[in-house]
Amino acid sequence: MGWIFLILARVFEVVGVTGLNLITRKKSVSSYLIFVVGLACSFTFLSLSMQSLPMGTAYAIWTGIGTVGSGLVGILFYGESKSILRIIFMAMVLSAAIGLKLIS
Repeated sequence: MGWIFLILARVFEVVGVTGLNLITRKKSVSSYLIFVVGLACSFTFLSLSMQSLPMGTAYAIWTGIGTVGSGLVGILFYGESKSILRIIFMAMVLSAAIGLKLIS
């Protein structure tokens, strides 16, 4: 169950960061709502995942995959750089998260 909670935490982290991006582009009630609800859900699911996963593993995967997810949202929806080096380094972060899953 801990891994499912961690995946949900990651999804909501990306939602929260997307809300933060929306706030910087145009301040609105919906932008703030997306930000607050996304991060509140993310931290809730992260804390639930830590009940059965080691803190270091859960936090490393939460931040790493959240970073990759936010980077992909930026590339796909906000026209951010698609440089090959950026994609390679995101793949490295993702492979490290998968490695942590395999050894825990």
